[in-house]
Amino acid sequence: MAFWRNGLGAGAMGVMATVQSRGRLRFPTRSEWRYCLIAATALALHFATFMTSVRLTTVAAATALVCLQSAWIAGFQRLRGAALGKQVGWGMALSLAGVVVITGFDVGGGSAQALLGDLLALAGGAFAGGYTLAGSKARATMDTGSYTTVCYALTAAMLLVLSLIMGEKIFGFPLAGWVGIIALTVASQLLGHTVFNHLVVALGPLVVSMIILLEIPGAAILAGIFLGQTPPVGTYLGLILILLGLLAVVWGQGRSLRHRPPVQDS
Repeated sequence: MAFWRNGLGAGAMGVMATVQSRGRLRFPTRSEWRYCLIAATALALHFATFMTSVRLTTVAAATALVCLQSAWIAGFQRLRGAALGKQVGWGMALSLAGVVVITGFDVGGGSAQALLGDLLALAGGAFAGGYTLAGSKARATMDTGSYTTVCYALTAAMLLVLSLIMGEKIFGFPLAGWVGIIALTVASQLLGHTVFNHLVVALGPLVVSMIILLEIPGAAILAGIFLGQTPPVGTYLGLILILLGLLAVVWGQGRSLRHRPPVQDS
């Protein structure tokens, strides 16, 4: 599934980028290639860990843990010396409290298999954070179409190799399977990842990763409808906490940008 959504996504974005540039695509620089390769590697590992985790633990728990990429991004930025500000910190804490309310402290799920799934989802969140940060670096000089075409194509190539090594089936799906893959490509890859990759330059990687937290209540509700997994009681309260935390982070980030001294050209 991860291979096909990235491969089809790369093809779709390549066509769009070619049309937009009237057939004159700019070849990425060495620096852009480096960031694209880092982002693609992180994205491939994100899919490999997360899409395995949902087979081992509940959808709600896996989604909640993988969406903690905002905490990973904040940690990575702190290691690089970035000051986040108290309001951003409180907003993140509020949103993470919403995550805990939604999952109902259901980490581990009472079995070794579920615990392994939770750990894989947590690793998937770290890889997603790396993908978002590297992507923001590449997107500083690349347009959305060019970046996503290169990144998705590299990711698809890596996932193809992983699938062949692990003996995963690439073809032979029933019609419903192909319909699901196409829907996943359109909804999650083109309208999900691509939109976030477009916004990451304007909003920053931390805010974009905080918006992704909204996947958690959405996934819990959809799992209840389609998979019969009853949404946790705190889903709607958790959604409110996530939204309030997101508002605080966006406001705090905006204040930081307004008070930041202008950058002098060297």
